[in-house]
Amino acid sequence: FMQLLQGGSEQLLRSLHLQKDASAYSYICPGAQLKCSINDGAEFKAVADAMKVIGFKQEEIQTVYKIVAAILHLGNLKFSVDGDTPIIENSKVVSVIADLLSTKAELVEKALLFRTVATGRDIIDKQHTEQEATYGRDAFAKAIYERLFCWIVTHINDVIEVKNYDTTVHGKNTVIGVLDIYGFEIFDNNSFEQFCINYCNEKLQQLFIQLVLKQEQEEYQREGIPWKHIDYFNNQVIVDLVEQQHKGIIAILDDACMNVGKVTDEMFLEALNNKLGKHAHFSSRKLCATDKTLEFDRDFRIKHYAGDVIYSVTGFIDKNKDTLFQDFKRLMYNSSNPVLKMMWPEGKLSITEVTKRPLTAATLFKNSMIALVDNLTLKEPYYVRCIKPNDKKSPQLFDEERCRHQVEYLGLLENVRVRRAGFAYRQTYEKFLHRYKMISEFTWPNHDLPSDKDAVRKLIECHGFQHDVAYGKTKLFIRTPRTLFTLEELHAKMLVRIVLFLQKVWRGTLARLRYRRTRAALTIVRHYRRHKVRAYLREVGRRFRDVRLLPDRGRSIPWPAPPKVLHRFEEALQDIYRRWRAAELIRSVPPEVLPQLRAKVAAMELLKGHRADIGLQRAWQGNYIALKPDSPQSSGSFTPVANELKRKDKYMKILFSCHVRKVNRFNKVEDRAIFITDRHLYKMDPMRQYKVMKTIPLYNLVGLSVSNGKDQLVVFHTKDNKDLIVCLFSNDPCNDSRIGELVGVLASHFKRSKRALHVTVTNPVQCSLHGRKCTVSVETKINQSQPDFTKHRSGFVLCVPGN
Repeated sequence: FMQLLQGGSEQLLRSLHLQKDASAYSYICPGAQLKCSINDGAEFKAVADAMKVIGFKQEEIQTVYKIVAAILHLGNLKFSVDGDTPIIENSKVVSVIADLLSTKAELVEKALLFRTVATGRDIIDKQHTEQEATYGRDAFAKAIYERLFCWIVTHINDVIEVKNYDTTVHGKNTVIGVLDIYGFEIFDNNSFEQFCINYCNEKLQQLFIQLVLKQEQEEYQREGIPWKHIDYFNNQVIVDLVEQQHKGIIAILDDACMNVGKVTDEMFLEALNNKLGKHAHFSSRKLCATDKTLEFDRDFRIKHYAGDVIYSVTGFIDKNKDTLFQDFKRLMYNSSNPVLKMMWPEGKLSITEVTKRPLTAATLFKNSMIALVDNLTLKEPYYVRCIKPNDKKSPQLFDEERCRHQVEYLGLLENVRVRRAGFAYRQTYEKFLHRYKMISEFTWPNHDLPSDKDAVRKLIECHGFQHDVAYGKTKLFIRTPRTLFTLEELHAKMLVRIVLFLQKVWRGTLARLRYRRTRAALTIVRHYRRHKVRAYLREVGRRFRDVRLLPDRGRSIPWPAPPKVLHRFEEALQDIYRRWRAAELIRSVPPEVLPQLRAKVAAMELLKGHRADIGLQRAWQGNYIALKPDSPQSSGSFTPVANELKRKDKYMKILFSCHVRKVNRFNKVEDRAIFITDRHLYKMDPMRQYKVMKTIPLYNLVGLSVSNGKDQLVVFHTKDNKDLIVCLFSNDPCNDSRIGELVGVLASHFKRSKRALHVTVTNPVQCSLHGRKCTVSVETKINQSQPDFTKHRSGFVLCVPGN
């Protein structure tokens, strides 16, 4: 209530017809006067956020606010009587309440002022007195609040409940419940509320006794463990005093509430005296006239396990009755708010329908307690006992007498005595063995002893714990926690080793599986590769089966795409094929053409990619001077000279001859001829009957240098650095390139002689004239008619025609 008033926004309070002043509402007016450190605004926000988190819809949260506001407004209703007719003084509040509860104002007013009674087929509206109307209003407010509380709890439980619960998926024993029970209450004036709270404590103490003390000792006897019985106070007699059928205090109170006519609290006390007068734990002033602590016709005493409590019967009858009339239930059920309607399902009953008398408050509380205890007996409870050191809420004050009293009535002394005399831990042999069998070699992984009990005994004796345990019929009992802790430590250490072992085994299994899968995959790949290789080879064989019969020996046949594994093999195979095809082609070439073919191959290997024109497309004549078209005037005088040189130098073959223009170290340019045999290179003067001007043995020739253009520049490099610089030229055709032929025949000859001939293609060309380094560069001139050498500061320049 305070949170809503202090934390609600102005708009929210306006919609609920509320104001922030708590003293304006009679239900909470006394509490509003107290100073408190609680921040109601912050707590309101926390509760609102919590409802959203837990899954409350916005309309459900709004309904909660409306119900709380309606209760505050109900407390402000004032009743009076106008003659014989009851009226509500502040009728505007009725309209506010009707609006908040989503119903009509006239129905709310009728439910507050009248009670509908059915007599046979007749329905009578019975007027309330002012006191009855006030009782009805308060009962209505309490009922609304109680229904709201139960609805919120049910809603939360529905949200957090595991849907489609399956023990195989979610496991067993997965619920932890926390029960915060009432404390035992002994006030100066103890009424019906304290009676119910103390009955709750008696009931739960009885459960504690049964679970902790009685069952403990009975288990020792059942298991055959030697045991000295420890006396304890069994409060079953007090529980029976309160809840026993037809004889207990609650049964007597219900009988008093059901009697026809006026029944007072004094009459209820008289009934208690008559029926319970001989009970050892019940007394009153009438039964014990000398006990002046009890008032006549008002007090009775119950000797609880926690101590004697004096109760005043004043108000017992009224608090126990269900004064909530059926009119209120029908009013709420007919509300247009679906949440409110759901809270009051019994309101759907017609007034003429026969309904049982509603249960009293005490009976409802008793049934609730019995159901709670039945539920707790099915669980495994753990108790947290709280001791209140003083009544002043001081952290520094310890009231020894009060604490001793609490220890006594909580049964802690008996519990400690039973625990100290008994055993700290007990477990069936099967479960104990299942948990600890790995710490002994006799029980891990499975034992071969006659029974689990013998296996447990062997395990305990292995570790020297036999003096701290007892063997029951079905369970092992361990006396001190130290032994259990030692067992747990051994279990934890061994568990690491077992986990490592399992990991090793599992990793080995996974590795073997991976290995088998990999091996299978490799086998598949290997067979697939073999298949692809065979298919490729079959396809190659099919395509090239009859290439020997084809004119081009299969050059036009496309090769099939090989698998990746055969890329290098394909290159080798194609190389073999090319060699075979070349051999086939060479075999078809006439023998007299082979030397020229070899020379062209040699020229191509050395010059291809370096010079544009090699002369591969024409026939290579070799001895051009002897040809009449090349030198018609002097060809007749060259042949005798060539024959004389053959006789003299014993050469076997003429490699090349050609007219040239040469330049020497003295910058003198002259027309000469070169004559190359398989033994010498001769420089001749064509103007003097081809007189030999210089002879260079081929073994003294180390290399050639040519330019990268279309000119005919050639430099013969010798071992003695006396290079010969010439430019080849021909008359028919005049632009015929013979550089490729010269390089080819020399390279082929040197290759047959198994000597290396170094050929350099560059511009300018480096050379050496009697040890002097110089360069020969090539330049193109448009007006130049024939190639010619000119002097340059770095050497020579060969000027060639531009066309």
